[in-house]
Amino acid sequence: MRQIVLDTETTGLEVRQGHRLIEIACVEMIERRPNGRHYQTYLNPDRAIDEGAKQVTGIEDEFLLDKPRFADVVEDFLAFIDGAELIIHNATFDVGFLNAELARLGESYGRIEDRCHVLDTLAMARERYPGQRNSLDALCKRLGVDNSARDLHGGLIDAQLLAEVYLAMTSGQVVLDLGFEGAQEQGAAVALAPITLDRRPRVLRANEAELAAHERRLDALDKSAGGTSVWRRESQSTVQ
Repeated sequence: MRQIVLDTETTGLEVRQGHRLIEIACVEMIERRPNGRHYQTYLNPDRAIDEGAKQVTGIEDEFLLDKPRFADVVEDFLAFIDGAELIIHNATFDVGFLNAELARLGESYGRIEDRCHVLDTLAMARERYPGQRNSLDALCKRLGVDNSARDLHGGLIDAQLLAEVYLAMTSGQVVLDLGFEGAQEQGAAVALAPITLDRRPRVLRANEAELAAHERRLDALDKSAGGTSVWRRESQSTVQ
């Protein structure tokens, strides 16, 4: 399986306001292993960069004046991603900007979704860690990915970090997250000590009142299910 981890930088946040791409960066993985191949280019957007975007990326307008335009690199870029699964954090944002650039060049280029399957790691993280911060920095801290070199948002370093985050999220290892992220961000270490049993655990059996309450609960489940509930059916089959 061929996967491309992709990140972009832009002149601003709203593609509908005419903001443009200023950087595209991609990291290739084959069978879930980064193979060293990458694609990265800065772009001349033919417009000014918002001050907020300059502060986030560190990219100035003057730096982009001699860089290629999207039309100059589109064939190489599409050849690099064609047929791969794209892994993107907040994919709606990046794909929206890419599709807008393609649309400027004509209908023949189609859309990114016509060429690639897109996987959104932000949506994946929100499903796995509901109610928590799921920015790339937050996921790096949660999953133990070293992002100390990320002083500014840069396409290539962000794509490399996202590749590590994606692999950590999908490795099959269970990450125990008990809401200690805030403490970790303040420098507090959270350690889970191994549990050793030196005697047989004591089993507390239900008393008559608890058994009666349990049966009443099963009766209510049966009534709600319009027949024998799954819980009671499984309990009866276990007894038999």
